[in-house]
Amino acid sequence: MSSTATDTEPTQLPSGDDHAFFGQPRGLKTLSGLEVWERFSFLGMQAILVLYFADTVAHGGMGMEAGTAASVSAAYGTLVYLVSVAGGWLADRILGSYRAVLYGGILIACGHYAMAVPTDAMTWTGLGLISAGTGLLKPNVATMVGKLYRTDDERRDAGFALYYMGINIGAFLGPLVTGWLGDHASWHWGFSAAAFGMTLGLIQYVLGRRHLAGHKHSAEFALAPAPMRRAVRLIVIGAVVVAVVATALALAGWLTMDRFVDLLTLVSVIAPVVYFVVMFRSPRVTSEERGRLRPYVVLFLASVVFNFILFQAYSTMMLLASTNASTEIFGFHFPASWYASALGAFEVALAPVVAAVWARMGPRQPHSSNKIAIGVILGGLSFLLMVLPTSGHSGDTYRMAAWWIVGSYLLLGLGDILLETSGMSATTKLAPKAFASQTMALWFLSLALANGIQAQVVKLYGEISNPAYFGVNGAIAVVAGVAVIAAAPWLKRTMHPVH
Repeated sequence: MSSTATDTEPTQLPSGDDHAFFGQPRGLKTLSGLEVWERFSFLGMQAILVLYFADTVAHGGMGMEAGTAASVSAAYGTLVYLVSVAGGWLADRILGSYRAVLYGGILIACGHYAMAVPTDAMTWTGLGLISAGTGLLKPNVATMVGKLYRTDDERRDAGFALYYMGINIGAFLGPLVTGWLGDHASWHWGFSAAAFGMTLGLIQYVLGRRHLAGHKHSAEFALAPAPMRRAVRLIVIGAVVVAVVATALALAGWLTMDRFVDLLTLVSVIAPVVYFVVMFRSPRVTSEERGRLRPYVVLFLASVVFNFILFQAYSTMMLLASTNASTEIFGFHFPASWYASALGAFEVALAPVVAAVWARMGPRQPHSSNKIAIGVILGGLSFLLMVLPTSGHSGDTYRMAAWWIVGSYLLLGLGDILLETSGMSATTKLAPKAFASQTMALWFLSLALANGIQAQVVKLYGEISNPAYFGVNGAIAVVAGVAVIAAAPWLKRTMHPVH
């Protein structure tokens, strides 16, 4: 440990006899409940964001071209996950995980309330607040889930699957509410519903805090008082300088939306490279921990490929649904944004099944790397499926049956469960002790990189044919998944104690 660290939060090993919540620790209920409402607000807003960007100004939207709307939406996602690096560091060194999650939730709620105000300025302000808040909340909630279990607890993957089911209850309900309000009232009423959901999440998080490890303590690897004051001062000054410079460049006409998107993509590429280098070279990382980081690089890249596909469920797939998919099932008409709820619905239904299968198989379950590889392949197949209904049309006025997109989301949802639960669980096991929250932030940097790449690739949407767009992207993901399976023998040797 560096000389700047002071006494750490006492580490209390979780008890293996806490089975109060469906055989899992009580704290899982509190953290899953928070994620229900956080995902309700975040993905409820995300489901209508690209449609709001692409809608006409006369209809309450921002009047962007489809490719631009998808690119800006992806850039927002990039910013959300880039900030998670700072969130992990702040939790480890200054705030502690409990407080980081609490403050992050407050910022998210304020951001959604800002977006409820129907002006462009408040929209961008709200997106900035949500980005900062999610960066504090998201990596640290997952880390807190990991702290509920001993490393050798076989309930761990099943617990993460239940936690992820909670996430997807919110992912299912959010687009239903915000999509209906956006379609029948206004986009900003949809954003208001997201604000209300996040507020409910904060309330239940505070009420259930007694079941969470470390809620009474400061950061686990807290800085000494003098370095902490210096760090806080530099953070505040840095934030002010960045805001002033960005505003000046925007007013001067240099920092355009396109350049801002390109800048975020560049940062999303550089940040994980730098972060891996820092962890590999840190004197606080043991040689054994360093050895486990090497296979983690492979899992990181697999996450990038899969999430590049997944995040387009809320961008290009939403745009495709709004223009070329039927919005009627059995005579019932629904908003195009409701398709996003299909993804959450499948994950709600499948997550307990997956959790039960892993729990029943115990030590015989597939290795984490193979679960992740299968998830990547399923993500690729979800895009390859879209080649069929988008092919053979002479124009752009066709309407595909709703079941095509629903089927694509079924494949994507199952892949998401396999990859994200195994990936987050493996991350908490492979993380060097001194970088616990920050390594989880590194997992979310894979999401930033996926969004950063998406922000560039989606510019081709509408410029090339839909079969070519979905076919090429889907094929690349399938090949990547097969490559991870081919590397399985090496991964199994180097990922101990991950099974």
